[in-house]
This record gives sequence, C-alpha cells and structure tokens, in this order.
Amino acid sequence: MRPFVIALFALSLLGAANWFLHRPISQVPGVLVGSEPVQTEPASRAPIRHGDYEITPLADYAIEARVLSRQDYTFDGGSALAPTDLAVGWKRMSDNDVIAQLELSQSARYFTYRWKFAPPIPADEIVRSAANMHMIPADATAARALAQVRIGEIVTLHGQLVQATRSDGGSWTSSLRRDDTGGGACELMLVDSIERRQR
Repeated sequence: MRPFVIALFALSLLGAANWFLHRPISQVPGVLVGSEPVQTEPASRAPIRHGDYEITPLADYAIEARVLSRQDYTFDGGSALAPTDLAVGWKRMSDNDVIAQLELSQSARYFTYRWKFAPPIPADEIVRSAANMHMIPADATAARALAQVRIGEIVTLHGQLVQATRSDGGSWTSSLRRDDTGGGACELMLVDSIERRQR
C-alpha cells in the first residue's frame, strides 16, 4: 500500500508542477491575431528521418495564433513523435469575448468546443479559425520552446505540415485544409521555430 501512496503523491506533484508551468495567462480584450495561417508548396519534399519515423513534408506552414488549450501526451502511440497538442485560434477565435462563451477541451488527440445556447460566432467560422495541432519538435531548441508554451499566449510557428511513417508501416498524415472537422482534420506539424508573445 505504501508504494502506491508514494506513487500517487509523486503523480500529484508532477501534475501540479505541469499546471503551474503551463497555467493560463490573461490577455487584453479584442482580436489579438488578425492574420490567417500561410500554407505554401514545400521548399523540399525530401524525407526526414526523425527517430523511428520517416517524415515527408507536404507543405511549408507558418501560423500566428492564440493558444486556446494544450495537452501533453506521454503514453499514447504518437507521443514519441508529437508529445504535445496545441489547440489554437486566430481572428475572432483569439478574442476573449468569444473564447469565454465556449467550453474548450482536449483529449485523446481531439479538440472539442461547446456553447451553452448559441455559438458566439457562426459555427463554420469557429471551424475555419481554430485548429488542433500535433506538434513535432524539429530539434532540442524547438522542444524546449514548446515545453514553455502557456495557454493564452500568442505564438508564431514556422515549419512544415507532414506525413509521418513509422518503421512498422503505421502512418500519420496532416490535414492540409482549415475547414475540415473530425478524424484526420488536425494539423501534424514539424516545428522548426516557436516565438512566444505574452502581450
């Protein structure tokens, strides 16, 4: 019984430390990000070896967005490749007044949102202005920056949307659209750089 209690206490401390590190920050009113993500043909489609995966660039991608939520993964099948998902929003999905009227959550690699009576902005606009992104740090520098990202921050990400194929044949492919929903609608991004702006 005693080892179980110690393990439970250690997990509680770890959870508290993780919450403190990533605790939400407040933001000023209004739309904080007025631009949309920029997706272009990849400069190179040459495969990249990343641990047990071969990564194929599908598009070059740059996005400035507000972090709506984050979820870290340790034990699921994709955690060795993409340890963190960031749910992000831009345009009116970066506005406090809109976000406050939505219940946001992340679980099992999905990002969900709900409203009480009516959506604060049209539902299709929410779809087009928010995304759940599976983040693959390209190197140790990107990994350290990703580990520090907090809910509420404005981040600028540069990298590629990719397909990742594991040595056993399993694959994970990024969406290349901003208007899709459901399974396969998330962006799988190899992140070269992360810039954080708190205010």
